Amino acid sequence: MSNLPSFFIIGAMKSATSSLYDQLIQQPGIFMPKLKEPNFFSNDEHYSRGLDWYGSLFDEAKNGELFGEASTHYTKLPTYPKTIERLQEQIRSPRLIYVLRHPIERLVSQYVHQWSEGEIECNIDEAVERHPELISYSCYAKQLEPYIKAFGKEAILPVFMSDITNRPQEILEEICRFIGYDGEVEWKSDLARGNVSAQRVRKFPHYDLIIENSVMKAVRRRLVPKSFRTWVRNLFIMKEKPVLSKQTIAKLEKYFDTELKILGDFLGCKITCANFNSLSSKDLADWHSNR
Repeated sequence: MSNLPSFFIIGAMKSATSSLYDQLIQQPGIFMPKLKEPNFFSNDEHYSRGLDWYGSLFDEAKNGELFGEASTHYTKLPTYPKTIERLQEQIRSPRLIYVLRHPIERLVSQYVHQWSEGEIECNIDEAVERHPELISYSCYAKQLEPYIKAFGKEAILPVFMSDITNRPQEILEEICRFIGYDGEVEWKSDLARGNVSAQRVRKFPHYDLIIENSVMKAVRRRLVPKSFRTWVRNLFIMKEKPVLSKQTIAKLEKYFDTELKILGDFLGCKITCANFNSLSSKDLADWHSNR
């Protein structure tokens, strides 16, 4: 099929991939589907829909536009083990963008997300022990290594999330060059940012029907006193960002530093939990020189 994407934002989850997606679709000549997370190559139920369904996501693209998509499930090993095999079968030479966030900060953000979705019930320290995906998705070397073996280093652009925050225009230009875009690039600073507090609202069965439905909103405002609505809403809100205990942080830092040593060997620089947020994509000289 001709209408398949050539570039992919593959992760990491909770690392500003939505912001990057929002910026890329603003550039004339770049097309990404309205469905931000197709998860086609990762999720069995989506892959079973077939290439015709997947290709239809790009039907609105104009001739000559670059096609891309963003699915963070593509770097969620071991949860989705068939992703890379499927990509190899269908996409000849993909360009892969992987955003790196401090592994513990990313873990905390994922915990908030899964808590709000009702997937995690316990506090964050217990969750680290009981939900291995919180750690697995921050193991960037383990997530990247099979992509390197499958497609080579030249197919992958690692980007630090801190760079997206600190020098967004420069990073967007680098990403656009990497995917083969030769048009003018502009970071749209006026795009709305996600509401962090809204992400801490816990979902429950029929949440969208009861809470998000416009008719139900009107009924609640008319019939239910605001004080009672506020009291009920507070039952489902994570009021403060969760904080890991010192013991859990120490344990995670020891584990992730071992993992980051491997990542540093891949990227050509020394990476630890302590120096992670001070690093920049400019520090990946060896990686970029070999691409």
